[in-house]
Amino acid sequence: MNRTEKTENVALLADLMGKAPHAFLIDYQGINVPDVTELRRQIRAAGSGYLVVKNTLALRAIKDAPLAALSEHFTGMTAVAYAAEDVVALAKVLHQFGKTNPHVKVKAALVDGRPVPATSLEALASMPSRPELVARLLGLMQSPVRRLVGALSGPQRKLVIGLKAVADKKAEAA
Repeated sequence: MNRTEKTENVALLADLMGKAPHAFLIDYQGINVPDVTELRRQIRAAGSGYLVVKNTLALRAIKDAPLAALSEHFTGMTAVAYAAEDVVALAKVLHQFGKTNPHVKVKAALVDGRPVPATSLEALASMPSRPELVARLLGLMQSPVRRLVGALSGPQRKLVIGLKAVADKKAEAA
C-alpha cells in the first residue's frame, strides 16, 4: 500500500468512525469467515457499521475524534463496531453474537463520546431500545390525564346509570 492509498484510507476511516459517538473495539481472533459475515450482517441490520482496521491507520484516523480515548486498546487484531444513533441495538447484537461465538471479545467501548469498561456491554444489552423508552415515557405522561378524565366522568356516569335504573323500574311498574 503506497502513501496515497494510506492517506485515502485514513480519510475514509476518519469519516466513517471518527464522527460516531458510540463504538466498540472487538478482538476477533479465532473467528471464521462465515461467522464474521453473519456478524457484519447483524450489525448492518441494527443500523450500525463494522470495520476491520489496521491499528496504525486507525490511530491516525481517530486522532481528533472521540474514539481517540480508546487508542491504547488498538493492539492485536482489532475491529470497530460503531453506531451513530442507537448504541443499545448494537450492544444487543454484540452480546447475542458473543454468547454463540466465544472468540468475539469486546476490548473497550465508547458511549456518548466517553470511554466505558468493556463489561458495560451486558448492561447496555439489557436496556430497552430508544423507541421502547419513548413509548414508556409517553405512557407515564398520559397516565395522570387519563386518571383525571376518569375521575371527572365518574359522577356523570353514575347519574346516567341511576336515571336508567329509575326509568327501567318505572317501565316495569307500568
